[in-house]
Amino acid sequence: MSRKIITERDLIINLCNSFRAVGRTLVFTNGVFDIIHPGHVEYLQKAKHLGNILIIGVNNDASIQQYKDRRRPINPLPDRMEVLAALSMVDYVTPFAEETAVELIKALKPDMYVKCGDFKEEELPEAAVVKKYNGRIRIIPYREGYSTTNIIQTIVKRFSRTAIPLPEGAPVRAGV
Repeated sequence: MSRKIITERDLIINLCNSFRAVGRTLVFTNGVFDIIHPGHVEYLQKAKHLGNILIIGVNNDASIQQYKDRRRPINPLPDRMEVLAALSMVDYVTPFAEETAVELIKALKPDMYVKCGDFKEEELPEAAVVKKYNGRIRIIPYREGYSTTNIIQTIVKRFSRTAIPLPEGAPVRAGV
């Protein structure tokens, strides 16, 4: 497991307090991050430029099923966190079990809370918490044409009616 993945809430809180004590600007965002695409990468790059430390809260599998779809996520939490942790602009990744990141934000108190432009500030349950401790909220413009839901729909549409033929002699490996 990457050193960037912090699963213990107390540890990520202590890290945030340590960074804040030496004047680092903490940027926080959250989401599912099920199938990483260029829209995610651009969004996270822009978020990182807003401060020194970028922390991503990742919904656990059960919380996604509560508010999105029982068939999601495609990739389980450990895999999603590992992929995010591999991105150079990401400093820390931490899971949360609630439907929203409100409790995690209350605990971490990031200087800036960032969401993608497909959200409006008034629609974010986290916004009131951030404003209460005088944090800042930033909505980063949405990159048109990229969405995990659209990627899933494309895969289903392209491959639902036909089997994918393997080249002659190709090895068959689970998970590939």
